[in-house]
Amino acid sequence: MERNGREACPPELAAQLREVDRLRRSGRYASALTLARTLAEAHPRQARVLLEVAQTLAIWGGVPTEALEWYERVLSLAPGHLTSRLYRALALCRLGRNEEAVADFDALVASGYRKALVLHMKRAEALEALGRDEAAERDWTHAIEEAPGNPWLLQQRAAARARLGRLDDAVTDLTQALSVQTGDEVDPELLHARGALRARLGDLAGAHADFEAGLAAFRVGDPPALLDALREGTMRKP
Repeated sequence: MERNGREACPPELAAQLREVDRLRRSGRYASALTLARTLAEAHPRQARVLLEVAQTLAIWGGVPTEALEWYERVLSLAPGHLTSRLYRALALCRLGRNEEAVADFDALVASGYRKALVLHMKRAEALEALGRDEAAERDWTHAIEEAPGNPWLLQQRAAARARLGRLDDAVTDLTQALSVQTGDEVDPELLHARGALRARLGDLAGAHADFEAGLAAFRVGDPPALLDALREGTMRKP
């Protein structure tokens, strides 16, 4: 019996696929890949098996070029297999093939794929790599709608808005991101970013305050270059 080009997966095969996953998660990548390839040879029309080969190569093996062939095989059997299209798009991003990745993300968004946050985040990154900042800013906005108040997403939208010359809006995003952080959670990178934008806007007192606060919030493990940048910022008197 087939469903959308996919053959139903018998229970015994499903058990073997669980073994593939167990091997991967236990660090036995070579054994997992060998078993997955063996299953694919025996069941060449099982989209689920082909996908597991692709996932083993892309995620555990770190070889997206090889994985692409297997994602293509799944999609040739089942063009509506949205999970394979998502992971193909992610592999294309890793290879710098951002135009193709955006086309896949567009198709997924149009289909109403359930992982909207992931789609908008990854499409925004691909669009930024292509220099399409206006479209990227829209995707960061959609991502924020899925995860309101997320500091990292706000930081990414702020960066996109700054590149578009929307400095006040970028400052607002960073202020919102910082508003949910207290104590050791305060990110000195956000403070440096806001200070740099305030300096560009002519708010030298605000910029100096941010750089000072960033130094106070600096933590062990934060990038040394950030520490240098914060110190340099405090040397510029308002």
